Amino acid sequence: MTESGTGPSHRYVQPWLHEFEIAVRGNVTSVSDRHGDMGAAGTGLFVDDRRVLSLWDVRVDGERPDWLAAASSGPRTTVSTLLRSLGDPGADPTVELVRERTLVDGGMHESLRIASHAADHVELELTIRLGGDGADVATVKGGASNSLLVPETSGRGLTWEDERHATTFTADDGRTSLAVDGTTDWVWSTTVAPGGTSTLRTSLLTERRGEPVFATDPGWDGIAWDFVSLDSVDPRPGHLMAQSVADLRGLLLTDPESPQDVFAAAGTPWYLTLFGRDSLWAARLMLPFGTDLARGTLRSLARRQGTATDPVTASAPGKILHEVRRSTYVDPVTGMRLPPVYYGSVDATPLWVRLLHDAWRWGLDDEVVRELEPTLRGALAWMRTEAESGDGLLRYVDESGSGLANQGWKDSGDSMRRSDGTIADAPIALVETQAYAVAAARGAADLLETVLGESGDDWRAWADDLTATVRERFWVDSSSVRHLSMAIAGDGRPVDGVGSNMGHVLGTGVLTAAEARRAAHTLTSPDMLGPAGVRTLSRDNPAYNPVGYHTGSVWTHDNAIAALGLAKEGFGVEAARVLDALVHVGSWTGNRWPELFGGELLMGRPMPYPASCRPQAWAAASAGALVEVALGLDADAPRRTLRLAPISPAPFGAMTVRGVRVGEVEVSVSVDAEGEVTDVQAEGVDVVVG
Repeated sequence: MTESGTGPSHRYVQPWLHEFEIAVRGNVTSVSDRHGDMGAAGTGLFVDDRRVLSLWDVRVDGERPDWLAAASSGPRTTVSTLLRSLGDPGADPTVELVRERTLVDGGMHESLRIASHAADHVELELTIRLGGDGADVATVKGGASNSLLVPETSGRGLTWEDERHATTFTADDGRTSLAVDGTTDWVWSTTVAPGGTSTLRTSLLTERRGEPVFATDPGWDGIAWDFVSLDSVDPRPGHLMAQSVADLRGLLLTDPESPQDVFAAAGTPWYLTLFGRDSLWAARLMLPFGTDLARGTLRSLARRQGTATDPVTASAPGKILHEVRRSTYVDPVTGMRLPPVYYGSVDATPLWVRLLHDAWRWGLDDEVVRELEPTLRGALAWMRTEAESGDGLLRYVDESGSGLANQGWKDSGDSMRRSDGTIADAPIALVETQAYAVAAARGAADLLETVLGESGDDWRAWADDLTATVRERFWVDSSSVRHLSMAIAGDGRPVDGVGSNMGHVLGTGVLTAAEARRAAHTLTSPDMLGPAGVRTLSRDNPAYNPVGYHTGSVWTHDNAIAALGLAKEGFGVEAARVLDALVHVGSWTGNRWPELFGGELLMGRPMPYPASCRPQAWAAASAGALVEVALGLDADAPRRTLRLAPISPAPFGAMTVRGVRVGEVEVSVSVDAEGEVTDVQAEGVDVVVG
């Protein structure tokens, strides 16, 4: 996702998110502190990348309740607080305030329930100080804000307006009161009987202005992942699966040009929109549970495929976009300017082709492949043109001067490090991009022959040539190990720092068995794989920083992809080590995998990356990779076949997974502690074990 690594001399002040409660439903996100309040930097209710509510502060009799517990999942946040100044005297509090927030299309509902266990009636006055500033998400991400918009009384509530929305607050009881500082209070008085409750119900909804946006259609009830479950002796993977599915559903958006097409927004709160790379990987990782998400993602991106060459938007004919915004995205700190539709991604195009092929293998209908044939041919043509325009490699360089300096998934400006810690210069040819292109070309050859009725030999030959180039140019020798470099820099030399990029090459068919063994060994050596997972950069590199965005941190999806590659190359033990680290981290983060986290543990717990998005699509979707790796799933829906090669011993003990789908067939698989398959339910699918 878009992240700046360089900029003006003043420090970056992006708000930290790791201690906030975050809920998401489509294009609506709630970010609050652990009390449920909004007002701190980065908090608020966001709709269509605008902060429609920036102040939401609750007091009871003028005091802030004492925090007890909070939890968020998908579109809901629940907070329990205690009112220690009310009720019976003594050590045990007897009056509680429970806040339950539910996001809906265009806003939120929040109930505030007072529960009393006191001996006598409790009288209290609850005040909500509220308002909105209409700040753009880029402004908020930069740590800034706007002045509060002036509200007007509207029936039993308040209304304020920005250029995109009219926002209305209503409540079933209470009155407005102008605070001393010019803000607005909503005041509610109530009396609660012993053993009783009293509830204030509030609603905050927006009315959109202008053209349609990516949103969740009010009548849409989501992709049917309710049937997905994971039960194992180790309960942690099951908890992670349930939370991940809930969060991923919250991130789903519909395409306004075709509302039946659904894709996963990249992450919240900063990237709640269509991202080529992120949305594609999220759909790929979730393929074991159906192809609906892949179909919607492929179609939504196909509609926006590049048609012309433009250095400002980084567009080119056949290219798949990087991100879509409602307006120009301006980073207030770095000055980076991205146009509303931006194509600055070197890998989204081959990843689109890979997803089309992989989804077809899992059951995407041949008719969808035929429908997307023009996009497929355009994407392949872009790959060929890009490679032939230089030295046979897919490269990137920001020609606009105001876009992304790095255009692979490690898109921060300081991510490409040599072994001495220095930063490599563009144009960059990433090793994983070449591997994606090889896999894409071979997958396209299968589609051309099996679905479209023509030879795929030309693309297999192209893939073979690129494979030879990678094997010739990307291997480097250091003082201790021969390894794959991260990239080839603009000066033609390998970017020889040891990084996690090689994990994306495993399983793509680029490496020989001996080369795969060497890459697997390097990737899982102590300097790379620690208790928190595979680091983005080796701990031995002088530039290593355990909380550096791409210089030592651990990314959930990066590890999921590495585990998939390791397993596909036959390194089940090493893949299990990566899965174990991921599950350990997830158990310490409320079963909600962060986008990324620190490369070291602190007393057994993962160090947070404070600005990490939560939830985040390819992090949540990594639950699909966990199942695919643990069970060794390999689907061939056109031939109605599913191969199983579970890791032995089973990394989480005996396990049963339900909700795997091969085409229209729902599959459940059980394995024992040794990884032996004990039961399979897959009517109409030929299951091959081994």
